[in-house]
Amino acid sequence: MPIFYKTKNFEVSAHDNPHITRKDGGHIKISPKKKVENRWDLTVDQAKELMILSMIVGQAMKKCLNRQGIPVKRINFQDNGNWAFLKKTKPYFHLHLYGRSEKSKYQKFGESLSFPPYKSEFYKTTKPLNKTDIKEIVKQIKKLEKSKKYKEEKWTLS
Repeated sequence: MPIFYKTKNFEVSAHDNPHITRKDGGHIKISPKKKVENRWDLTVDQAKELMILSMIVGQAMKKCLNRQGIPVKRINFQDNGNWAFLKKTKPYFHLHLYGRSEKSKYQKFGESLSFPPYKSEFYKTTKPLNKTDIKEIVKQIKKLEKSKKYKEEKWTLS
């Protein structure tokens, strides 16, 4: 899972075996550098940073995938951690960003997401975001960070 962007407290990565295949909208994950079990274990400053980062990454993801010919209409934000219990490990907080394409083949557009079991062969067939997607998303993230909306002192990422 290549990490392609970092802030003071978080890392942004693209799944190697995504829950949503690239042409259906793609999948990005934001994880705290220091693992916590629940979102309420974050400090207030970390929570602010996460909210801003998720807004920027989601907006960049949508814009860039549309430019790549994937008609993403919405980004779903979701934190799970349930599979940790099946693996008999401790869950940790992380935020998934799922692109929702109008032309989705596997996840019908407009319906809620539904995933096969974690050991399913399905995840071996999904395609991750490619190097061009990631490069363009990073460029857009950097551009958005400098925009007036996110440039204000109260919004600045740590």
